[in-house]
Amino acid sequence: MPEPRGAHVPVLLERCLDLIAPALDRQVTPPGRSTVHVDATLGLGGHAEAVLARHPNTILIGLDRDTEALAHAGHRLAAYADRIHLVHAVYDELPEVMAKLKIERIDSVLFDLGVSSLQLDEADRGFAYAQDAPLDMRMDQKSGVTAAEILDTYPAGELARVLRVYGEEKFASRIAAAVVAERRKGPWRSTARLAELVRDAIPAPARRTGGHPAKRTFQALRIEVNRELVVLEAALPAALDALSSGGRIVVMSYHSLEDRITKQAFAARAKSTGPIDLPVELPGTGPTLRLLTRGAEPPSESEVAENPRAASVKLRAAEKIGGKS
Repeated sequence: MPEPRGAHVPVLLERCLDLIAPALDRQVTPPGRSTVHVDATLGLGGHAEAVLARHPNTILIGLDRDTEALAHAGHRLAAYADRIHLVHAVYDELPEVMAKLKIERIDSVLFDLGVSSLQLDEADRGFAYAQDAPLDMRMDQKSGVTAAEILDTYPAGELARVLRVYGEEKFASRIAAAVVAERRKGPWRSTARLAELVRDAIPAPARRTGGHPAKRTFQALRIEVNRELVVLEAALPAALDALSSGGRIVVMSYHSLEDRITKQAFAARAKSTGPIDLPVELPGTGPTLRLLTRGAEPPSESEVAENPRAASVKLRAAEKIGGKS
């Protein structure tokens, strides 16, 4: 299999390994059970390979909706074939995957959210605004609507909502109106055409800062195409439920919307649900999660220097407490 284009450097690799190590190195029950690590966003398998190499008694469940990424990861992880289960699935499908594999509990789970190196570097996938390509943006190219279909069919108001909420775009209404006007000339097909339209729709003073003017629009369309935030809101509680006592979760987010969902999911389980004025905790009302990071950890300067794609990452981690081990 040919290597994917571009260099794949796993983000915050050593920090992730250090955070999940206590969950994978511990004694588990029943004695002799292998620990189970879930890579919910397998991508090209960089994080997964490091976990398998460092923890010889660990089984990997690797999920990805991108069949091309799964093929590359399978090739990369071939040396560990007896310890891996690579599954074509979105990460909110973890409970169904575990049921099919007859795995009741997991010991660690990693989410590396957003678009993968493969998807960014393969220009024909349509994720990047710097190169002309078909307006696809589907992480799973076998199902779902494309970015072009959204641009061709959404009413201006709905399109503006997507750009404003998912892209945090201040000029969402102007861009949406321009998209609707432009599609009267013919269907949307080209990423270059969209990038140019966005640039022209944004006032000149606003174009001088903040990077490429189309960055937020492309982000918003990608999130809408792949239902990323809806899926994440379901996936995080499911993953936390699946963790054994002492199990650990690490989530890497790349924009504020993902991080906010993660923060809220963790906070809900890291505090008591009982009355605040009682002298003792009522059974079943205590916290079920212990936070391992103080807020959202940013990357170090050295990490960003080595891997520029880590510049916007925010990491949160937590440990399951109480319950079954």
